[in-house]
Amino acid sequence: MLTIFDQGISLCDRINRREWMRVGSLGTGGLSLAHLLAAKNGAKAATSGRAGAFGKAKSVILFWLTGGAPQHETWDVKPDAPAEIRGSFGPIASKTPGMFVGELMPRTAKLTDKIAALRAVVTGDNAHSSSGYQMLTGVPHIPLNAESVTSKVPNLWPCADSIVRTLRASRNGLPPSVVLPEHIWNDGNFPWPGQDAGFLGNKADPWLIHCDPSSPQFRVPDLSFPDEISSLRFDARRSLLEQVNRHLDTTLQGGQVQRFNDDTQQAIGLLSASASRRAFDLSQEPDSVRDRYGRSRYAQSVLLARRLVESGVSIVRINWTRIKDQPNQGGWDTHATHAKALQSLLMPIMDQCYSALLEDLSERGLLDETLVVWLGEFGHTPKINGNAGRDHWGNCFSIALAGGGIRGGVVYGKSDKDAGFPIEGRVTPADMLATVYHCLGYAPDTEMHDTVGRPFPISRGNVIEAVL
Repeated sequence: MLTIFDQGISLCDRINRREWMRVGSLGTGGLSLAHLLAAKNGAKAATSGRAGAFGKAKSVILFWLTGGAPQHETWDVKPDAPAEIRGSFGPIASKTPGMFVGELMPRTAKLTDKIAALRAVVTGDNAHSSSGYQMLTGVPHIPLNAESVTSKVPNLWPCADSIVRTLRASRNGLPPSVVLPEHIWNDGNFPWPGQDAGFLGNKADPWLIHCDPSSPQFRVPDLSFPDEISSLRFDARRSLLEQVNRHLDTTLQGGQVQRFNDDTQQAIGLLSASASRRAFDLSQEPDSVRDRYGRSRYAQSVLLARRLVESGVSIVRINWTRIKDQPNQGGWDTHATHAKALQSLLMPIMDQCYSALLEDLSERGLLDETLVVWLGEFGHTPKINGNAGRDHWGNCFSIALAGGGIRGGVVYGKSDKDAGFPIEGRVTPADMLATVYHCLGYAPDTEMHDTVGRPFPISRGNVIEAVL
């Protein structure tokens, strides 16, 4: 049954955990294990109403749609609005009675019992770079509406990927945080801010892997020996490296050298661990499974993300990639021919691989412990422009959560008649990320330290209790 929450639920009084969550000294940005465990246990006790969701997610997949998916054609259909607002497509009934989604999402419509849709998300920012920064970090960019910006002071808050990488240990030789299949960029290949560790330091950057899992020749270069190096030769080189490192003057073991050593050790672990190599080996998947997701670069990256969380990676972000020779460069930034781009390209790929991911995780018994977040940097304007497109809109848009402690069949928040502004249930990116961290087992006020020792909370948002 559909449950609609229009009013935000007030948070219960929380115990002040600052005194028993002091950060230890296990390294830059690190938390002492004892205090971290105390924080998790204390938070669980202090949030009894949310205890069922707290820490239920072992991993997170960020299903990122670069350019922003339109709310009108996805989660917030407005069939009674004028044609210039409503658009070319109408609603279809979903598996959840009373919940309707856009007609270009027929596969997803059958899975809404697993999904919570948030219809009143707000960044207040209409620029890709700065609104994207806010969605990735939970902190507004200074200033708002700044396009083609890069990572620099004061906009150096760490992305969620880096927060999780710092909080979680590596498993099975794999890093806690992976980004596929490329970074997010504006025209000119300007990487958006908010994709790295910022003031946590480079050591906490997520592992960005540029790849094309849809290619028949796909292999991840960093996880493969060069043709001229056998495994025996690799072992000999590693032995030599260890001997050299043991004899280095300790005065050289500064921050930069230490970071190099850490990265080297992780690279060696990835190369030598059979579990990590297997995780990236899509040839182990039957053709039926690969076809189920779809054969595009993005869809096969989604399948790879499932394999990575199954192998122990804590957070994977899949960035939508542009597609050559397609309208709007094959992305969701549909300033022109909006309806055509959605119908012929964007929505079929998204609907197929998103639904395949949820079904696949569910069938493998992984959905309850994997939080899937469907999101982008913003939505699109209520009114269709003169080029038959929709423009940038951060004043009200939709995202969706599923699995990992999320209650399905839920709609939270309400927009106005044009899906242009929130009426009730307003959600900020900080609230969304606070909910993600909560499902992973970390209270929003969990403290971390930047590179100079200053404490900061992982989120300044409120957990969205209504979807848990």
